Amino acid sequence: MADVHPPLHATARFSDRVDDYVRYRPDYPPALLDWLQREQGVDADWQVADVGAGTGISSRMFLDAGYPVIAVEPNAPMRRAAEGWLHACKAFRAVDGRADATGLADASVDLVTVAQAFHWFDEDAARREFARILRPGGLVAIWWNSRRLSGTRFLEGYEALLQTFGTDYASVAERYADDGRMRAWFGAGLRGSACFAHGQQLDFEALRGRLMSSSYAPPVGHPQHEPMLQALRELFDRCAERGTVSFDYDTRIFAGQLV
Repeated sequence: MADVHPPLHATARFSDRVDDYVRYRPDYPPALLDWLQREQGVDADWQVADVGAGTGISSRMFLDAGYPVIAVEPNAPMRRAAEGWLHACKAFRAVDGRADATGLADASVDLVTVAQAFHWFDEDAARREFARILRPGGLVAIWWNSRRLSGTRFLEGYEALLQTFGTDYASVAERYADDGRMRAWFGAGLRGSACFAHGQQLDFEALRGRLMSSSYAPPVGHPQHEPMLQALRELFDRCAERGTVSFDYDTRIFAGQLV
């Protein structure tokens, strides 16, 4: 969400999907933060800069564990959603900034986090900016929920639905970093990586909201919107058990220093 990459216009493409994003996007598994603390020595007195923070899902995870968090987010509706949700947390503030221009002071943070946003960044520019704002010995942690594409009738059907109806689904999917790219980005500074199973149990309303939170889902008024929702209803009815479907992820994380 942090840097414009025509024709995707990443800083603005979620503006009309904020409500669904807040209500239906998944959080991250508790094992992820446990791993950062246990394996990487991340401590609750570390200042966190959550870059591409969106509506604050990742920021909330750190705030709940006692960390001070600065959410860096260029999309105004998403940033306002984070502020509305997290304003009662005294250790939280949000700023209008991008991955290549956070607006934060030199050597002012201990941990830069990027959750579900790195694929929108200019990777070289982000690396320079992260190195500038990190204190000596500081870490970068990058993670994302990777939706499983196969393994159940529902997962396979959902992927087929996106291939059929997604407006620029293939272009967005191609942007996600793979393990090799992440290792190359960290280089000699990589300190570790991990993968954790995660998921959501969704009734139809939640499944609809999860789909509509995706930037490539045709919005209301688009000629593919109603056919997409009809196909989603049919998929849900075929696959639901006890009124829900399992929306399964693998949460991948990479952490290291910038050397």
